[in-house]
Amino acid sequence: MKRRRLLQSGSLVLLLGVQELARGATILAVRVWPAPDYSRVTIESDQRLKTSQLFVSNPPRLAVDIEGVELNPALRELVAKVRADDPNIAGIRVGQFSPTVVRLVVDLKQAIAPQVFTLTPVAAYQHRLVFDLYPTQVLDPLEALIAERLRDQGAATQVSPTEPPQASKDPLGELIAQHAGKPASAPRAAAPAPHAASPTAGKTDRLIIIALDPGHGGEDPGAIGPGGTREKDVVLSIAHRLRDRINATSVNGNAMRAYLTRDADFFVPLHVRVQKAQRVQADLFISIHADAFFTPRPQGASIFALSQGGASSSAARWMADKENRADQVGGLNVKAKDAQVRRALLDMSTTAQINDSLKLGGAMLGEIGRVGKLHKPRVEQAGFAVLKAPDIPSVLVESAFISNPDEEAKLNSEAYQEQLADALMRGIERYFAKNPPLARNRVVS
Repeated sequence: MKRRRLLQSGSLVLLLGVQELARGATILAVRVWPAPDYSRVTIESDQRLKTSQLFVSNPPRLAVDIEGVELNPALRELVAKVRADDPNIAGIRVGQFSPTVVRLVVDLKQAIAPQVFTLTPVAAYQHRLVFDLYPTQVLDPLEALIAERLRDQGAATQVSPTEPPQASKDPLGELIAQHAGKPASAPRAAAPAPHAASPTAGKTDRLIIIALDPGHGGEDPGAIGPGGTREKDVVLSIAHRLRDRINATSVNGNAMRAYLTRDADFFVPLHVRVQKAQRVQADLFISIHADAFFTPRPQGASIFALSQGGASSSAARWMADKENRADQVGGLNVKAKDAQVRRALLDMSTTAQINDSLKLGGAMLGEIGRVGKLHKPRVEQAGFAVLKAPDIPSVLVESAFISNPDEEAKLNSEAYQEQLADALMRGIERYFAKNPPLARNRVVS
């Protein structure tokens, strides 16, 4: 009798096991991240999903079959999550193709190169199925910066039509000529200046480009404060304020322009942030973050530069390790064809770049100390992957501890964001005052 009960219970366990296997995966959440660079669709589930996909070019659309799932309310939400201003996705259709297969059709606004891949559980996420939809026709960011600056110049000319033209100065000539692959024309003779109070040795008559890198984004929220503030939102707001200041500033008569590695809420892999800065031939790279720690006590801003050797402190090493994990949370396609290029790029650094980065960090730290507390009185160093552009002075700014309730409130304050943007701008100007930008000798790849 006892043996029979055991056999019956064993049969019940086996039966439940079969039913559990037959149930398949459960869709937990769906997300859509639109951006000019690419649009991402994420489907999160409690199990790894199996898929097959087909891309049709005319009209452009991506069909994806997800095996072992049933159409549930979470999947139906995809249809409503597509925004009208998404630059790549026109709409998503979803239906139960067969009893165990759900078919998604992503209708596209332009030709794209799709990447479909899965991610294993990490941080707050379970299994993720990701569609990254990259447009095949990509706007050159350097051309866009030049065009933007030319539009500004045209607008200024219309506002002041009686102002005499300065034929002797062509801040964009060299940059435009290099971008077109042609030698820059020689400048015309200049009339003597009425007064020259400052030296002009550092003057290069060209556009100075500052790459601003708001940390995290998209699937990666960064640190989250006790009040729910997300790091990715705060640092993007600070970057926008700093961009406005840079675009309204010149150094020794050289116009400045800010370039953001992300201008909205989407994920950018660490190596792509570096590549973006290099592609626009940035003179400086400034990555903006908001610190977090296990306890609410730490406070104050910090600035980090790259280290070729060990970290300058255990805290700096911990911080670099945390920031370098952003790719895992954000969802990097490790099978992408540029994986070898990424590894090579992130192994390159130079002593000159690090020295210049320390000078930039020191200038900025001095200015930040005038508007708030500093966590450390000197620039820290560690192996931050995002600072490894070998030819661009690069720093990472931790604007405050978002894990500290008082500093979280400051980060949400418009007044503090304005003060911080002002301080960072003064630091940039201080750096260029002692380290004038050189004439460009790099070529756009």
